[in-house]
Amino acid sequence: MYQLLIADDEFEIRNGLSQYFPWDELGFEIASLVENGREVLDVVAKQPIDVILCDIQMPVMSGIDVARELHQQNSPVKVVFLSGYREFEYAQQALSYGVKSYIVKPTKYNELENVFRKLKIELDQSKGSQSPSTNLPEEKESAAPETVIAKVKSYLEQNYREATLDDAARLVHMNPYYLSKYFKKKTGENFSDYLIRVKMEKAKEFLMDVNNRTYTISEMVGYSNVKNFTRTFRKYVGKSPREFRNWE
Repeated sequence: MYQLLIADDEFEIRNGLSQYFPWDELGFEIASLVENGREVLDVVAKQPIDVILCDIQMPVMSGIDVARELHQQNSPVKVVFLSGYREFEYAQQALSYGVKSYIVKPTKYNELENVFRKLKIELDQSKGSQSPSTNLPEEKESAAPETVIAKVKSYLEQNYREATLDDAARLVHMNPYYLSKYFKKKTGENFSDYLIRVKMEKAKEFLMDVNNRTYTISEMVGYSNVKNFTRTFRKYVGKSPREFRNWE
């Protein structure tokens, strides 16, 4: 495993990047989390670090200053910049200090994955490791992914009427696009399909009570239009709500 240091002055970003991205599957493990550039250099001086994922705008010492210092030291540590906005001046400076990539927040899953897959190949080659195809770590379920998926599923099962991808993403401190990809990767099911499944299973339960009208059940599971609810129910169950009730 290659050692990764994450530096960002925002706790939620540090926490989200460290816990909710499958670093181990790409060949990296989190060595340290810090909130400013000075702490980055302190960690690098004390322990082996292969890659730094670093915010540009940080207190005490900026990401640019960190990259400059490492460049002057001829450090082999590779730096990837994070920034809330793209500025040509920063991009120029980053290139001059040997920064490997420049990622604009909010970070997209595919972009982050592609950057670190390329870095893995570079590190393998520079260290004389075996090829990436034979040196990738076995995929394994860790506590963090299980916790994320469990939280999202619990949220959907308790808030199915008004649940949204954006709200679920906020709950686990993730970008909505990233969460959608992550949920699919870990469960094999699309976020939207899982939510529909939860709603339809609840609707089946409500239909067991003959006092519940179809339009009432439609509203209970988050459909303002009863026709849309009926269409979705039929597609999921193979029967209309009325047919399902009579069949049961």
